[in-house]
Order: sequence, then structure tokens, then C-alpha cells
Amino acid sequence: MRDERAASRLDEVEIGRIFREEYGRTVAAMIRVFGDIELAEDAVQEAFAIALRKWPADGLPPNPGGWITTTARTRAIDRLRRESRGRELLQEAAVLASGNADSGRAEEMGAVQDDRLRLIFTCCHPALSTEAQVALTLRLLCGLSTVEVARSFLVAEATMAQRLVRAKRKIKAARIPYRVPAHNELPARLRPVLTVVYLLYNTGVTSSFEPGLCSEAIRLARVLTSLMPNEPEIEGLLALLLLTESRRASRTGPDGKLVLLSEQDRSRWDRALIEEGQAIVRRCLRRDRPGPYQLQAAINAVHADARSVEETDWAQIVALYDRLQAAAPTPVVALNRAIAVGEVEGPAAALALVDELDLDGYHLFHGTRADLLWRLGREDEAAAAYRRAAGLAPTHAEREFLRLGGRPGRRGSRRPPLL
Repeated sequence: MRDERAASRLDEVEIGRIFREEYGRTVAAMIRVFGDIELAEDAVQEAFAIALRKWPADGLPPNPGGWITTTARTRAIDRLRRESRGRELLQEAAVLASGNADSGRAEEMGAVQDDRLRLIFTCCHPALSTEAQVALTLRLLCGLSTVEVARSFLVAEATMAQRLVRAKRKIKAARIPYRVPAHNELPARLRPVLTVVYLLYNTGVTSSFEPGLCSEAIRLARVLTSLMPNEPEIEGLLALLLLTESRRASRTGPDGKLVLLSEQDRSRWDRALIEEGQAIVRRCLRRDRPGPYQLQAAINAVHADARSVEETDWAQIVALYDRLQAAAPTPVVALNRAIAVGEVEGPAAALALVDELDLDGYHLFHGTRADLLWRLGREDEAAAAYRRAAGLAPTHAEREFLRLGGRPGRRGSRRPPLL
């Protein structure tokens, strides 16, 4: 009996993994077919609920994603048949869906026919506010909960829930089309799309349950590069993701604990990704049209150049952060710049900059303060800041790391942040 219960729990874990991997693809396909966001979301949620009931007993189907898509389509059609308003929509959907019945997936023959990219551009329509665009895309494409989306914006769950509801209503009321814009429309629509792809990647990095989001974000960045090959900020984003991805495997140890940049085994860094990312950075430098993603990529390229943390050119990193802060003057950029300043001028200079920031709800703000206070010998204050950071941290690994007061070390050691 215990073995059967364990198998059931394992199946639930596997179903959860499939949910996270397939959610965005399936919702995007359902929106393309039925043209209704709420219908698509509800149908996909119902399909996964059915999977939770059936798969533990029947086993995983040969094509779980196809099964989910087919089941979601069936549930959507059943719902439309019960509603008089759905009859016309159902006739249109039957024509669109007929070519995909066997595979259970939308066929992707090119960048413009990519369902997930269509979904991003639909959510990132200029009729919506920038925050609503990004939040809605994270909800629909990634399947993130309202709590997780709210955390990305450092706002309350109730506030984010209201934004998501208003955004969905506006898309429906304004009849915003589900398509990739024409080439002449792309530049004006680009900024929130890049933000979404960046946050998509970060969600994968910070969660052991979402690693597929990292590869999906890189894939979407490559698709965007093919759509707009002369746009340096797209290339900057791709370079940033590749350089960050190159060291993702070394961010955690065999026991699942966080490993700081200073302690990572750099022989495990993916040199192919580093070389590709640095080549893109060099192309961006030759264009001399710097933007926030290009500058962040350049900062990561400097880290990748160093054979050890001691050889890192922190002065160059500070100079790049100066340019980044001028281009994107956000509190998080200022926090990261302060950390780099601390490596050049010492912890007292960094703490003075950090204490000017309004980031009380951000765990890395308190983690950074704790580290700087610890390096200054103010251990009681550091302990309190570590406790505050641990209470705000979104993942178990980060909470444990911060609860234990960061990595072991001696007072005055140089301790880079959670990069």
C-alpha cells in the first residue's frame, strides 16, 4: 500500500511538471482556435484536473502535451455547446481546429506562426498598460499563479488580481487581435515583449520546478531575433540569457543549496554559450546603440571573462552599471550597482548607497544589506537583515541560504550577491 501511495505522489509531481511545461503552449493554442482567453484558461485547467484523476491510475499517455491539448479542446467545445453565445464561435473553431486533431498541437512552421509568440504580442498590445501587458503574459504563457506574478512586480496579490481581470476584459472588449504584428508595427511593441521574455527566464532560474522556462525564453529570444535581425536590444537580451544560462548549472550544489558566484566551479560553466553570448555582445558594441539589455549582457560578459572572482574587473562593471542606471534608472539596477561599488570602494560606500533605496519588500535588498553589515562587523544588525531577507525569499533554497546567514566565511571577506 505504501508503494502505491508513493507511486501516486510521484505521478502528481510528474503531472505538475507537465502542467508547467505545457500550460503556455496549450493555452496559446486554445486562444488561437477559440479566440477567448477565459475559455482557453478554463479548458486547460479542466484538462489538467482530469489528468490528475486519470493518469495516476492509467499511467502517462505517450504524448502528454497532445493529450492535454485534445482534452482541453473537447472541454471547450462541450462548454460552447451548452451556451447559445458559443454556437457561432464553435463553428469557426471547428474549421480552425480540424487540421490539428491528430497531433493535438498547433503546427509551427515559422516564427510568425508561433502560437506562444502570438500570445505574447496579444497580451502586449498598446491598449493595455505596460505592467498589465507583462503580468498577463506571465499568467497565461507561464501558468504562474497570481501570487507568483505579484511577486515579480513587488506588489500585493489583490492588486495584481485586479490588474489581470481588467486586462482580460479590455482585450475582449477592444477585440484585440491574436496575431504577431506586421513588421512596421514591431518596434513600437517590442519593449514589453522583451520584458516578458526576460521575466520568463528569471522565473525558470529561481525555481527548481520551472527549468523548462529558461530554454523557452531563449527559444523565444531567438525567434524575435529572426523577426527583427537588426534590433540590438533583442540581441542584447539573447546574449544576456545565454551568458546567464552558461552558469545556471553551477548555481546549486548536489544538495540543492545555493552556490554564490565567488564559489562556483567555473570549469562547469558552458563555454559554448559564453562564446555565443560574448560574440553577440561584441556585435552590439560595434553597432554602438546601447540599451539596457545590451549593457546587462556586457556586465555578464565581464564576469564570464574572469577566471576567478578575484580577477573580475569590478571597475569596469561599475562603469557599465553607471551607463545602465542612466538608461534604466530603477531601484534594482541601483542595488546591483551598489554591490559592484562595494567591491571597488568597500562595504561602507555600498551600504550608504543601499540605504537610500526603497526596496523593503525585496528579499535581495535585505540580503545585500545583511552581507554589507556583516562585512562591517555589525553582526546583530546583519542577523536581523538576514532574517528579514529569509522571510521574503521566494524559494526554499534562498530561504535556507539566508536563514543560515549566507555562506560561511570570515569577517571582511568579499562576498558577491546571489547572481
